[in-house]
Amino acid sequence: MVAGQESKNGCSEMDETDLHRLGLRCVLWLAAGLVGCSALAPAQAPVNLADLNESGHIGVAGRSTPYVIRHLPVGSFPQLPEVVQDVLNRRGCMIPQTYEAHRPENVVHGSLESKGSSDWAVLCSVKGTASLLVFFGSNPGQPIELASAPETERLQSHDPSGVLGFNWGIDCASPEQVYEAQAGMNPRPPAIGHDALADSVVEHSTVYHFYAKGAWILLNTPN
Repeated sequence: MVAGQESKNGCSEMDETDLHRLGLRCVLWLAAGLVGCSALAPAQAPVNLADLNESGHIGVAGRSTPYVIRHLPVGSFPQLPEVVQDVLNRRGCMIPQTYEAHRPENVVHGSLESKGSSDWAVLCSVKGTASLLVFFGSNPGQPIELASAPETERLQSHDPSGVLGFNWGIDCASPEQVYEAQAGMNPRPPAIGHDALADSVVEHSTVYHFYAKGAWILLNTPN
């Protein structure tokens, strides 16, 4: 669910050195689900990313239930191409983080259009609505929206506190990972030729978006 450093499956992840390269230092992930990171750019006041979190209450089974959704600014992802950052910033995007995140996530890099292509997928949150955007390297200024939902529809309980957290996560899935996920199917589909996009409800389910012949499809996996 994170982006920047090449992983062994051919998709990409971002480590802490990428953040330092941008001048960002992650200070603390609080147990209560708040982010405390600060921007260290010269001549700029530190930014408390906890101020970017969204919190409130929603009704669950007739009861008012608290929630917290953590967000990161686009600048927390230095590996994003400038044109992609520009599009996200013009839209006013923040990047929502799942309740289990321990480092920046929900920005991924892989070969989503074709084998060897350099593409990005991002969860973009604007005014309480999260959208799954894909930026093909062949046309990075024109993102494709694969899904969209109010953030408050993507919440779930995850610890004894009862505070709900955001449960929508994305990742890059290599052909090998998808083939493994299809184990047990009869007949088992042939291996795909390039990366798919894993779209997950944390700790529950994952679907795989795959681009082929000019269209996105959902790959079959065991129920």
